[in-house]
Amino acid sequence: MNNREEFKKWALENLTEKSNAGPSYLISLDWLSKRFSENKRIKEKSLFEIEDIDLISKLHSEVKKIQRDKSSYIYNKDAPSYGERFFYSASLAKYREFLESKRINSAEIKLHFFQTSLKNSGLLFKKHLVLRTITSLISKSFLILTGLSGSGKTKLAQSFVKWISVDSNQYKIIPVGADWTNREPLLGYPNALNQNEYVKPENSALDLLIEANKNPNFPYFLILDEMNLSHVERYFADFLSAMESGEEIFLHSGAGSISGVPPKIRIPKNLFIIGTVNIDETTHMFSPKVLDRANTIEFRITPDEMKSFLDQVGEIHMENLESKGAGMAKSFLEMALDKSIPSEGMDDVKEQLGKFFVELKKAGAEFGYRSATEILKLIDRLGKIDPDLEMKEKLDIAIIQKLLPKLHGSRRKLVTVLTTLANLCLNDYISPEKEKASVEGKVFGVEANQIKYPISYEKLSRMYKAAVENGFTSFAEA
Repeated sequence: MNNREEFKKWALENLTEKSNAGPSYLISLDWLSKRFSENKRIKEKSLFEIEDIDLISKLHSEVKKIQRDKSSYIYNKDAPSYGERFFYSASLAKYREFLESKRINSAEIKLHFFQTSLKNSGLLFKKHLVLRTITSLISKSFLILTGLSGSGKTKLAQSFVKWISVDSNQYKIIPVGADWTNREPLLGYPNALNQNEYVKPENSALDLLIEANKNPNFPYFLILDEMNLSHVERYFADFLSAMESGEEIFLHSGAGSISGVPPKIRIPKNLFIIGTVNIDETTHMFSPKVLDRANTIEFRITPDEMKSFLDQVGEIHMENLESKGAGMAKSFLEMALDKSIPSEGMDDVKEQLGKFFVELKKAGAEFGYRSATEILKLIDRLGKIDPDLEMKEKLDIAIIQKLLPKLHGSRRKLVTVLTTLANLCLNDYISPEKEKASVEGKVFGVEANQIKYPISYEKLSRMYKAAVENGFTSFAEA
């Protein structure tokens, strides 16, 4: 099937004005092909032979300008019907959208599609951060974004779910209240005074779960903004248990649905939960139980990133993201549902994990079988999303996201552990037996080219400094 026939099929399936717009777009694109060819704007005889999105975008801009100027060039007085005389810029815009959809629907997931959409919407996020966010969701359906307030945590989460969802029914952004002491804000409750009524939460969280269960072929997203304003273990306990066990959550004792709510509900495999976290005196720390069930990504802003932002600051257009990556949803979901655990080429990973396990155990922060399995999955999926990543880069991401978040404690408890962990992040391990001077000074005073895992090493350095200066440190605050 050539592009013309594919576009015709795509237009009829995706345009609301199916009876008119699709066929009219074909006529207007055929007419534009002749005009562009006559004016030597394209060499090909047909626009349908062009798959260069940038060229189509330039032609679209030209046509829009001509239409604004009401030039006779774009007014096709010979068109068989009135409507077909004015479809030209719209038809080019839709053809560009078709090409984007066609490219995104390829089997290989490419990160730059999302990055391009982010740039077009006025948002600036580093490729490394975007990579970690998407891959973390693929390897584990629960993601925690922590860091400085106003650093873009919620905006990145919102951007991705808008981009990959067909419509807004696939995601909910819910601000967590400081008064959430039980599960009712998310799951509602049966009316004790009326057995035929179930009171759903106004934020539609329960409706999202019900819809996700009904539509297993589409990804759904629950974004909990400022997730730690209340104790997570209280309002989120049912989710934490059901995500791991696969068991149903009991909702009411009725025999059938009440107010559209079934007696029990599962946390579906196509539901992804993203929690954003700010750390200050008004929030609560996460327990190891919560951190162990998630990937944790820390947002920080470097001086260079702030300078770049100030140089390029502008208006944000979130509408430019809407459904642009919807064609990627199938591949995204297939990868997320793939439970295979890689075994080949993981010898170095296993060796490094063994070393980190020994040191983390000294601080009471060792990881279990679940975390070990998820680290292997994360490393494997990172390689699939970005084949150019070196193994040490993938290990660096796994260490900071899965091993370090549970670290917290006093100076006496952690200084030696932090030093040894940072030592493991170096290319050449500094042996305490061979060094007469302070090992701490040696480990935390190395040159950049001596560091094997830079992201993890930088985090450990900050935690070490906080422990020395304040007598206490934790992953969330350092």
